[in-house]
Amino acid sequence: MLRTLRRAADRRRQAGGDYGWLFNPYTGDELVAIGCATTGLDPRSAELVSMAAVKVRGDRVLTSDSLDLRLQRPASLTGDSIRIHGLRGIDLDGGDCVGDALTKLLEFVGNRPLLGWHIDFDLTVINRHLRPYVGFDLPNSVIDVAQRYARGLRRNHPELEACPGFESVASALQVPLMGRHTALGDAVTTALMYVRLHKSAQRGG
Repeated sequence: MLRTLRRAADRRRQAGGDYGWLFNPYTGDELVAIGCATTGLDPRSAELVSMAAVKVRGDRVLTSDSLDLRLQRPASLTGDSIRIHGLRGIDLDGGDCVGDALTKLLEFVGNRPLLGWHIDFDLTVINRHLRPYVGFDLPNSVIDVAQRYARGLRRNHPELEACPGFESVASALQVPLMGRHTALGDAVTTALMYVRLHKSAQRGG
């Protein structure tokens, strides 16, 4: 409800601005899977280390049409986060500043629907950085692949674990793990999961 109200207020403010078109309903046939690597697991304080996105059209994940951004080293980068995403301070030399990276993300994503694995985390981190730059949160409709899988699991196999992890779902769907814990790898894997789930739903599975 809060997100809906904020989106409506943002749409009114941006109606005549450069980004007003982002609030228009999407009429195409593509979605975009997103992924982020951050300095921590608390979305209220985590800083962005990298962001990635890949387009999905029908049952095809368009790996040739993807975005993979590394940001400048955030002050909160620590050994603990490096062990997860593997990006050291030296790996971030020459990375984009936050504002430039967010602009590139907006241009790539447009107003397409977004896919993500527990996407609320990514959106909270991105929007916390985005709003100071452009004055609004990402207005896109979203699909949480983790929630979609869990709903199907509860419906078809109520005796099984209700909230399986990323690797378990990829294995169950026979989807390869593409560069686990990298932003682009997670985005591509999430996109492949979505395609498998969508095909299954179309077959009535």
